[in-house]
Amino acid sequence: MNRPVSARLTSPRTRLALVAALAATTVLAQGAATSRLINIEGAPRGDIRNGPYTFSGNPVKASVSTLRIQAARATLAAPAGTPLSDPRAQGKRTAQFSDNVVVTRGRLTAKGGQLAYSEATGQGVLSVNPSATFVPEDRSNGDTVSISAGQMSLDVDNNLSTSSGNVRLTNGSQSGKAERLIFDEDQELAQLTGSPSLTRAAKGSQKELTITGQEVRARTAEKTLYVRGGVRLVQGTLTTTGDAVYYDDKKNVAYVVGNAVSVDSKTKVTVKAPASGALEQRTDLARVRALNSAYKIPAEQFKLRGEK
Repeated sequence: MNRPVSARLTSPRTRLALVAALAATTVLAQGAATSRLINIEGAPRGDIRNGPYTFSGNPVKASVSTLRIQAARATLAAPAGTPLSDPRAQGKRTAQFSDNVVVTRGRLTAKGGQLAYSEATGQGVLSVNPSATFVPEDRSNGDTVSISAGQMSLDVDNNLSTSSGNVRLTNGSQSGKAERLIFDEDQELAQLTGSPSLTRAAKGSQKELTITGQEVRARTAEKTLYVRGGVRLVQGTLTTTGDAVYYDDKKNVAYVVGNAVSVDSKTKVTVKAPASGALEQRTDLARVRALNSAYKIPAEQFKLRGEK
């Protein structure tokens, strides 16, 4: 005779499995929370029980996950109504760093006037003239990436940083502008949105190249770009438009797909891509030609962490 469903669900074996699953979930949650806990070195001043605690030094040093922080001053506080000395405050505390703030993580170094960190979110927000540099793994064969913005947010759960407000990015002869930038340090991949543009400086007989679109993605080590959404390439008297473009700076070539058209304002020559084809633009030669076969942009190479 079959037992009732309720009896099967409350059998010793089922209960044991449920307890194990809950325990595993708790451990994972605690692990994520623990990685966000901040440690500030030195002897604090302030209300020992309730806080906030203040630190000063030359400099004050702190760490959270893989981030290392230095500043002239720091303050550690708990939410209102929770004593800072209470273990339950851990995971909910906030830390404020000010004056000559320097944050390092691997090959990334960020600086600013203030840093606000929240254990609850795992985000450290850098403000007051923030800037950052990311050095290549092989410094003899690569360029340092430099970023400036109105605000930068560093995520301690992964190696991502988000910059917003008048963003500027430079990578060797390339320079970009946007309102928002996500930089994936592991992949050395930048995503620029909010009226983004990227300029490749003139070199020798090669004229300056400017590329605009709705979104710009750049692999900073390989010096390749993927731009989509009403793209426009301007180089000298050449203006090329289309739906998307893949640009290889090292090979001096761009492939424009989707309603691709190129016009030379000086010679009045117009080159259009076939319906099933694309345009190839040699940026070193200022030459455009139509390709009869389709060109597939390697979009998979430009996916951020977690994107499908």
